[in-house]
Amino acid sequence: MAVIAESLPVQSTAARSEVQEHIDAARARAIRAAYTTRFVAAELQRNPQDFQIVRRAQVVPAPGDVVIATVTELGKHSRLQSPVSRRQLMFVGQEIMVAYGHRYAPDQFLAHVPDDLGPCQLVAGGGVASEVIEQHASIDKATQLEPVGLLTRHGKVVNLSDFAPLDINNESPQAAQLGQVRPPVIAVLGTSMNSGKSTTLGCLVNGLVNGGLKVAAGKATGTGAGNDPNLFTDAGAFSVCDFTDFGYPTTYRLDYETVRSLLVAMIREQSATGADAVVIEIADGLFQGETSRLLADPIFAEHVDRVLFSAQDALGAQAGERILLEAGLDLAAVSGVVTASPLAAQEAQSQLSTPVIGTFDLCQAEVAASLLPAK
Repeated sequence: MAVIAESLPVQSTAARSEVQEHIDAARARAIRAAYTTRFVAAELQRNPQDFQIVRRAQVVPAPGDVVIATVTELGKHSRLQSPVSRRQLMFVGQEIMVAYGHRYAPDQFLAHVPDDLGPCQLVAGGGVASEVIEQHASIDKATQLEPVGLLTRHGKVVNLSDFAPLDINNESPQAAQLGQVRPPVIAVLGTSMNSGKSTTLGCLVNGLVNGGLKVAAGKATGTGAGNDPNLFTDAGAFSVCDFTDFGYPTTYRLDYETVRSLLVAMIREQSATGADAVVIEIADGLFQGETSRLLADPIFAEHVDRVLFSAQDALGAQAGERILLEAGLDLAAVSGVVTASPLAAQEAQSQLSTPVIGTFDLCQAEVAASLLPAK
């Protein structure tokens, strides 16, 4: 029989098969929600009486499952991105609402969803709970979490997909009416994490907007965080979405068919907004699993007209150009971190047939317009 408790210490639940905790309005307000959980958080604030926190013995959480956890030790991430992406300072002992998810970040953590509700880590400031497998030598260990339990609603574990506004299997009415006609689509890829992809995309959006175009932008793969969508909005995109809008905290270790469908669905949804151009970011580097498979898939070239590539250095730029051209893609230009150094940009240009364009030069209307596919 389930044991009902208003507020039961986590330590005392170990020997019980199930513990449920009701959430009143005061507790709902006190729980610090993360960016990844923003749609769930909105419903929790409206109707806290519909939700409970449940801890069951031997439960195996799934990616996207929402967990209420107590911060037990601060580490790499001392701030949690709020639903509006404000970096809210965390304190030991606070309850936070995050989502379980896998993470692939060569500069930070490799992390997998644990197989129980035992102690875990905050592996992304956008709100991803996971178990660290490996980490970069230069960073602090991850912030430690003690799960209180999974968030449930009407007896069912809440998953991000339950409240996501978009669905890869169910197009919006606008997208369903799109047909085969769509605006030009440019994808931004890079050599690796922190190669300048998001800034490159933001500057391209800004340049196209400066030229009088309505631009929609999206981030199709990666780890849930509000930084990049906010950057795209600040650059002038009138419609912005990312994979969290489809209910995924991250895209790492998603089955490939889901990743493939997510890319297509995002392009269709953004194309249906009335945009004159759509710009989509593909996270991480060309060798990352999902990215590599997407590039080799004919559906990528079917839905993406041109590619803009961000590189960290000349050698990476040369390798990226070769890979993208061999994949049969229309490479418009190379940009990114490499262009912060005039010498590095010159080195790259001497080895490339593709033009190298400074990241912030993309903000110029004529430069951005030159990267659009020919009609």
